[in-house]
Amino acid sequence: MSAESDLQPAAGEGLNRRRLASWPRKNTPEHVQARQTRLRELAHWNAAHDFVFEWPTPPAAFASMLEALTAHLVLPVSVVGPLRLTLGNYHIDDRNGQLVEDERHTTEVYVPLAHSEGGLSASLQRGIAAILDGGSLETFVLRDRITRNSCFLFETTADAVRCAAWFGDHALELREWLHDPANPQYAERLAGVARLSRHARLWEVDTHVLGSACHVLYRYTTGEACGPNMITRNSFALNGFVVRRLREDLGLEPPRVLVEANMGGDKKPSWQYFIEGGHGKTVMASIRVREETLRRVLRTTTADLLVLQHLASQAGHASGMQSVAFTPASALAALFATTGQDLGMVGTSSMAQDVLDATPDGVHVGMRFASLEVGTVGGGTGLPHAQAYLSLLGCHGPGSAYRLAQIMAATALCLELSAAAAAASPGSEDFALAHLQQSGRGFAGMP
Repeated sequence: MSAESDLQPAAGEGLNRRRLASWPRKNTPEHVQARQTRLRELAHWNAAHDFVFEWPTPPAAFASMLEALTAHLVLPVSVVGPLRLTLGNYHIDDRNGQLVEDERHTTEVYVPLAHSEGGLSASLQRGIAAILDGGSLETFVLRDRITRNSCFLFETTADAVRCAAWFGDHALELREWLHDPANPQYAERLAGVARLSRHARLWEVDTHVLGSACHVLYRYTTGEACGPNMITRNSFALNGFVVRRLREDLGLEPPRVLVEANMGGDKKPSWQYFIEGGHGKTVMASIRVREETLRRVLRTTTADLLVLQHLASQAGHASGMQSVAFTPASALAALFATTGQDLGMVGTSSMAQDVLDATPDGVHVGMRFASLEVGTVGGGTGLPHAQAYLSLLGCHGPGSAYRLAQIMAATALCLELSAAAAAASPGSEDFALAHLQQSGRGFAGMP
């Protein structure tokens, strides 16, 4: 059955004949115009909203990013800063896949945030002000892996166990086959795309037997890209190689093979990746703030913050909350939007854990992001606005994905510090009043 047939109503339903025609699917100017015309002809369409069809940038700039390109939206972008942080430059050792820190340096960046959350930018700026007032902010990348979970289904558990043992004995062979420059699949093209990606490097292969299924966790690095598309291509090719070898070596023939069977961690919070990392960059960010700054800039104290942490940790544990953090998703979603990241990955990327400790002269706050799924090439990073904002952040060239991940972690930690300080005030008055003021701001002069 073709995809077109899914768009057809059942015979005899008496629907308008226009419904019988398939929706124009291509991103040619003619199909874009046809979709816009269809929407304009809807009885409930308001002509005052036709501005969504007026392009700020030629549609061709977006045509390769998504299907059924039809309209656009504008998100307001606030810019906060300067955010001062000490971060590392990193690379992957080609011999063993280990992350290597090359050097550390202090820099200042201005952070673009696309959002409609009143108070977010002001709160972030307040957290940044605490750093500029004698505080310090550091970030570290601890791990870099992205995982695809393929699955080989058998008739019996015994066969699944044999399959898992085979993977344990042949992981190095799989890497060598995949990374062999003479592998003919590098030269093969499907719709102009190479069947294998040279940028997705396989480093570990783990297995997990469930019932009669052998789940296989292929763990990769993907250069400056986030990488889900390239690891899918390489995992699909690996599975074909494995099926042939299982048949030859063990006489095993899995009746079903899936390239992804839901242990890969895509776009869903997961205990596995919260604890171990393995679906993006694992990043630590830490802040030291003096007691004087806490009182003068953040209007709180070490004692107040410690009480908040104690109560919030207990409440989070009681509710079964996975992350132990205040509001990391707000900062990450705003930065994901400006830099062209996959917005669905905010769910996984915002898994975080805060730890606050008293120091002799204030507090130290550490925040661990287990799986920041970000990149600086590929996908939406090619959008015109994303290119502009990545350039603003200095995220281009080798190592830029590590820089972006660290900037995101640092930004989220500044928001954590400010929001926690507001919530820790007596009665959480500062937190409540900030929301009250935003609710009453309105849109003066606008209809």
